[in-house]
Amino acid sequence: MANFLETGRLTLRPFTAADADDLIALDGDPEVMRFINGGRPTGREAVESRVLPRLMHDYPWGTRGYWAAQEKGTGAFLGWFEFRPVAADSPAVVELGYRLNRAAWGRGYATEGSRALIRKGFTDLGVERVTANTMAVNAASRRVMEKSGLCFVRHFTGDWPEAIEGSEHGEVEYALTRAEWDKATRRGTGGSPRRRGHPPE
Repeated sequence: MANFLETGRLTLRPFTAADADDLIALDGDPEVMRFINGGRPTGREAVESRVLPRLMHDYPWGTRGYWAAQEKGTGAFLGWFEFRPVAADSPAVVELGYRLNRAAWGRGYATEGSRALIRKGFTDLGVERVTANTMAVNAASRRVMEKSGLCFVRHFTGDWPEAIEGSEHGEVEYALTRAEWDKATRRGTGGSPRRRGHPPE
C-alpha cells in the first residue's frame, strides 16, 4: 500500500507485520505507556496477536484507522497516529489519537500529524466531526489537541477495569466539527476555532 499522508517532516503509512519490533519497543517504554495502562510493557505475543491486527484493520469506507509515523528525512519509526471511524461503516465521526516514542516528544510531531489528518479528513474523507479523549491529567496530550484545533467538550469518568495513577481525576473529551474547521480556515487561524474567553493565538 502507498503512503497515506505526508507532511513537512512526517510520512504516515500503513502498518505491516514487519513493524512488530518497533511496536514492542514503543509499548515497552514505561513513560510511553504511563497514561495507557500505568506503564506496563506490551509483550511480543500481545503485539503480534492483538495489537498489529487492530492497527492493520481495513474499514469498509476505504481506509485504515491507524498509521505508522516515520520521520521523513531518516525513515525512523516514531510511533503511530489514530484516525479511526467510531462507527465502522461510516467516516462521519472519527477518533484522533497518537502514540509517539520519547525521542519524538516535544518536537511538534504530534500536532503536525494531527493537523494534517484533520485536514485530510474534512477535505477528502467525508469526515464531519473529529473527537479525541485522554486522561484529565495528561497535560501534554491535551495541549496537542488544543493546538490541533479541537475544543474541550466534557469531563467524564471512564469505566476502566483497573485504576492507574491519575485516573481518579477522570477523562476529558475534545472535538472539532467540519463547520468549525471551515470557519476557522476561512478566518486564517489554521483550523483552530477561537475559544470563548481566549484571544486568538
